[in-house]
Amino acid sequence: MNARTITLIVSSMLLTMAGLASAAPGAPNFSAAIYGDGEVWGTKGTTSLPAPNAHNLQSFDNLYIFTNANDPDRIQLPVSEAAPGNPKYNGGRWSVQSVTWTPAGFMAYGGYAPILTSEEAILDNANAGYLEIVTAHNYFQCPLLPVK
Repeated sequence: MNARTITLIVSSMLLTMAGLASAAPGAPNFSAAIYGDGEVWGTKGTTSLPAPNAHNLQSFDNLYIFTNANDPDRIQLPVSEAAPGNPKYNGGRWSVQSVTWTPAGFMAYGGYAPILTSEEAILDNANAGYLEIVTAHNYFQCPLLPVK
């Protein structure tokens, strides 16, 4: 990937994340914003975080943000590695992962990418060659909240 492509992906992800936090910074958003462990969650954007060192990288969960889901009738929300109630959940500390459907992925699903709702589904599709995952090196805090 060239520098221009990476810049475009990161810019797109930052705009997406700004939308997750809602119009009023720090205000809770109790509508569906992120999938975690197969369920939808709301969120509350709080702050950007510095990049972790090698000793505390495990204190972040992956947040997968899709760059090219293409079904106009369904929206692919970002997908978290874990959600509240899962022992792996780190309280909403995220490491952004850029997810892109490959041509083989679109072909495998008849031209339209399915909605994925768990890390397991993302990794299964990546292992099949249907998704490409790239770490964006963007870290932030944004706890997951029940949808109301």
